[in-house]
Amino acid sequence: MPQAKPQKPPLPLWQDGWYSFARRMASPNFGPRPADLQPDLIVIHAISLPPGDYGTGQVQRLFTNQLDWDAHDYFRSIRGLKVSAHFFITRDGQLWQFVSCNDRAWHAGESTYRCKDNCNDFSVGIELEGLEGLLFEQAQYDTLSSLSAALLQAYPISQVAGHEHIAPGRKRDPGAGFNWSKLQRSLGLGPTSFPDEVAVIAPN
Repeated sequence: MPQAKPQKPPLPLWQDGWYSFARRMASPNFGPRPADLQPDLIVIHAISLPPGDYGTGQVQRLFTNQLDWDAHDYFRSIRGLKVSAHFFITRDGQLWQFVSCNDRAWHAGESTYRCKDNCNDFSVGIELEGLEGLLFEQAQYDTLSSLSAALLQAYPISQVAGHEHIAPGRKRDPGAGFNWSKLQRSLGLGPTSFPDEVAVIAPN
C-alpha cells in the first residue's frame, strides 16, 4: 500500500506578534512598547479614505506612507501624517496587519483610559473600514470577533474601548453605528470590560 504523505504541522496562530490569518503589510510607523509591558486594551477605530469611500486601498497606503497627498482634496488636509494601526478590517471582512502586536502602533494619539495615559503603549489598535456614526457590516463583526478572541488568548487583554472613549472630545469613532453588545456577546466578556457609557449585557 502506498504510504500516506506526512501532513504539515499547522502554522502557529501567532508569530512574533503577527497573526497568521491576516494579510501582512508592514508599516514603518511603529516603535517599541515600554519594557515588560504587554497590551491589555483593544481600541476600535473607524476609517475610510476619502471619508465615506470604501475599497480604495488608500488606508493601506496611508499606514505605509505611500499616500499621494495630491490625489484628493481631503488628503491635503492630512498631508505628512504618519500613523498606523495593528489591524484593518475591510467592509467584506478582509483582515490586514501593519504592525506586530508586540510593538507599539501609532493609532491612539493623545489618549487616556481608566487613569492610564498614552494608550498606544498598552493597546492593540483595530481599524474598521467605515465612517464614524454609521453602521458596519456583519463580515466585519465576524472578523473582529475572531481576531479579538485570538488576542485574548495571546495577550492579557482585559478591556475593549473605542477611539472616542480614550480621546473624548477629540475623536468620535467608531460612533453610534457600532454594536458593542454584538462584540461583547461573541467574546463572553462582562460589562466591566467595556466603557461605562456603552450598552452591553451581562453574559448568561
